[in-house]
Amino acid sequence: MEIENKSEKPRKKTGRPLSFDREVALQRAMLVFWRYGYEAASLQELTSAMGITPPSLYAAFGDKEKLFLEAVERYSTENCDALLCLFNQAPRARDAIERLLQSAAVDFTCPSHPPGCLMNTAATNCSASAEHVQHAMIERRDHVENMIRTRVETGVNNGELPPDTDVSGLANFYWTVIQGMSTQARDHADRDKLLAIAAMAMRAWPAPK
Repeated sequence: MEIENKSEKPRKKTGRPLSFDREVALQRAMLVFWRYGYEAASLQELTSAMGITPPSLYAAFGDKEKLFLEAVERYSTENCDALLCLFNQAPRARDAIERLLQSAAVDFTCPSHPPGCLMNTAATNCSASAEHVQHAMIERRDHVENMIRTRVETGVNNGELPPDTDVSGLANFYWTVIQGMSTQARDHADRDKLLAIAAMAMRAWPAPK
């Protein structure tokens, strides 16, 4: 008689494999949030764009909030990586900021995605129930401003800027310009207008002493 080996652990049941490309679905969801914002993006609009059913969305991403945060994390990571690369390639702090503004003007008006910046538009006006989402977006925006501040500070340390430069104030100024450019793009400003704003903003760059 065969004796049952009770020491063997039961095998875990594996979930059903996804019947869709998760990365493609996430990219499409990101575009919906980008266009409509977190709260205005309906479940129907999301699932329709993603090409999946609501149960599939919940199974793959958890819920709408988790889907949004994952989409924002993807967007934020890609943009911060690109920003870091841009800063590393720029020979001077002034070049870095100027290229940042010019790059923003091009990206905010790119026809392949909604206008403006996802981090500046997707969760600016949310109800109290979405406070967690709003805080997450603020943290990501602060991270970008900190990257700008660090690059300006490097310029001061390298003697490219006066030693008494208000590093935080200068970083905040250029980050505010970028946020304004995003709003302008949402209001259908074209690339030339944004590039002109970028050029005007660079006139505020402190002259070396």
